Amino acid sequence: MSAFLKGFAHAFAELDASRLAELDRLYSDDVHFQDPLHRVEGLPALRDYFAQLYANVSDVRYDFHGYDETGPGEGYLRWTLRFRHPRLNGGAPIELPGCTYLRWNDRVYLHRDFFDAGALLYEHLPLFGPLIRWLKRRLA
Repeated sequence: MSAFLKGFAHAFAELDASRLAELDRLYSDDVHFQDPLHRVEGLPALRDYFAQLYANVSDVRYDFHGYDETGPGEGYLRWTLRFRHPRLNGGAPIELPGCTYLRWNDRVYLHRDFFDAGALLYEHLPLFGPLIRWLKRRLA
């Protein structure tokens, strides 16, 4: 198991709105962050992104359950995100499985998240949710 990935996952899981300064320790100044809904360039923009994220959700928790180093300075983390958002799923808890691809030297300079955007957002919206769930069942 990768010591870097395990340490990164532990530090990332401890993040919250009051601990965003920890991002400076985890990420390089020129970090590239991407997930299915966002693309962020640079550490200041990443700080802003996480500040907005933590301002809009509650009970945020990442549970990391897999670490795979695929080469020097690169690897994957598997995780489950658990959170609540007042306008999604009636404020009830949401669970989302995903995985993160990282590249690093001493700090992470590339962070790419992979997850089902429908399961994160669209399935929990009052108007779109039933339609998205129906489409997923039909395509399965």
